[in-house]
Order: sequence, then C-alpha cells, then structure tokens
Amino acid sequence: MTKIGIITGSTRPGRNSLQVAEWVKGIADQRGDADYELVDLAEYNLPMYAEPVSAAYSQDYQTPEAIPWAKKIAELDGYVFICPEYNHGVTSALKNAIDYLYIEWNNKAAGIVSYGSAGGVRAAESLRIIMAELQVATVRAHPAMSLFTDFVKMSEFKPAAVHEKSVNAMLDQVNAWTNALEPLRKGSSE
Repeated sequence: MTKIGIITGSTRPGRNSLQVAEWVKGIADQRGDADYELVDLAEYNLPMYAEPVSAAYSQDYQTPEAIPWAKKIAELDGYVFICPEYNHGVTSALKNAIDYLYIEWNNKAAGIVSYGSAGGVRAAESLRIIMAELQVATVRAHPAMSLFTDFVKMSEFKPAAVHEKSVNAMLDQVNAWTNALEPLRKGSSE
C-alpha cells in the first residue's frame, strides 16, 4: 500500500503543527486509500545542517541524526507537509530538515496544509518552490487555516468544518500523483 508521511513543520515548544497533523491524520485514516503516518520533526532532533557535501551529490551522511531521517523519508511514497508560516516563510526547522536530503525526496508528490495569520499561504508558496528543486510534485488543493478563526487564542486548534472537505481534496490529489509517479520512483531505484 502507498505510504504517505504527514510531516510536522515545527519543533518549538507549544507548537500548533502537531495538533494540525493529528487532525489531518484522523481524516486520512478514515479513507483507507493509503497508509498514513505522522512524522514528527521534533523526534529526529536534527542539528543545523552542516554536512560537508550536499545531499544532491552524496548520501554518505556524516551527521548521525541524518541517517534515521533519510531512512524515514526514503521509505515514504508521498507527503503532506503541515506548514506554519513564520515571517512570511517556512519554519527554519522544516527548511533545515528538507535540506538534509535530496535523492530521498525525488519523484514523489506532496500536499501542503498551511496555517498562519493569513492562512500560511506565503509559506506554502515558498515550500512549493523548494519542493520543485527536489523533484517533488506539489498538488493544487491546499487547505489553509487562519490563526484567528481556526484556533482558540492562537493555540487550540478548532478548524472550521469546511476544511475537512479541502483536506480530502488534497489527499485525493496526493494519492493520484503519488501513484502516477510510482514508475519514476521504481526506475530510479533499479
């Protein structure tokens, strides 16, 4: 069965991304069309990126924490990024985690669920540019939540009911693209 990772986009104490990721996983698990797994960046404890050679040229990772991270990302067929917006962009933790790898991301599909004062849309668009460089196809459907209307006091996640429909539309597209890209993934591993 197709394996889709739901990746948290923040590691800071008091973060909202884990609540959002758990909500998305709850919706996803009702579908039965893929094996969905919550991938919490905080559990990987990645230090600031300092590999001697870019992951685009070598997977001989020198940072011990990079090895389990690379293994996890490689075993997934597609992704859903939970993308909070910090200063009009992706979080440093998410960008750092992405930068550790290259080949492991290639020929896969990703959806983005964003949140922020303006729905996190600027961070999501930034993430799309980053994903393009990694040969990840991001899908069009994009659930975007507001810190003002989908969170109580900007910390307790209480999404509007309409967002469940957009999550399902995004998951439909992630699964379709993940399956369409399977021959490319298989070809690159042979």
